[in-house]
Amino acid sequence: MVTINKIWKLLEQVYDPEIPVLTVVDMGVVRHINPFGYGVEVVITPTYSGCPAMKSIEFNIIAELEANGIHPVKVTTVLSPAWTTDWMSEEGRRKLKEYGIAPPIPGTNAKRIEALFAEAPQPECPHCESKETKLISQFGSTACKALYQCNSCKEPFDYFKCH
Repeated sequence: MVTINKIWKLLEQVYDPEIPVLTVVDMGVVRHINPFGYGVEVVITPTYSGCPAMKSIEFNIIAELEANGIHPVKVTTVLSPAWTTDWMSEEGRRKLKEYGIAPPIPGTNAKRIEALFAEAPQPECPHCESKETKLISQFGSTACKALYQCNSCKEPFDYFKCH
């Protein structure tokens, strides 16, 4: 018998294809685990509606669980409630910063960011930790990131957008 705790541990081995230092658990995209018979349903919420990484994530979840003897595996995508960066783990935020991506500012609301982008709190530079940063582009290397530059060390960096 496979426990829900074991399934969570296995999901900690499934990495985001766009940010390979983060797992699906770090990202907070796994909403529920529903065991049935010998199998399991994993309920996920995409970080963005239409996120191109979600099909890879779904495939990798199924592959990881089946490789560990769990079968059948069903992955269900739900869009409501919408994913928020507040669902990211503290470990995930730490990993982002170490990877060179400024983590989302906790508790920041996407609608507030979009409406008041110029007044939003500035992300801290992941390289030198300066709070003197400026927005270069609302889109970085992927749609879920914005491109910033540090005014202190002059290095550009991605910021994982709040939403």
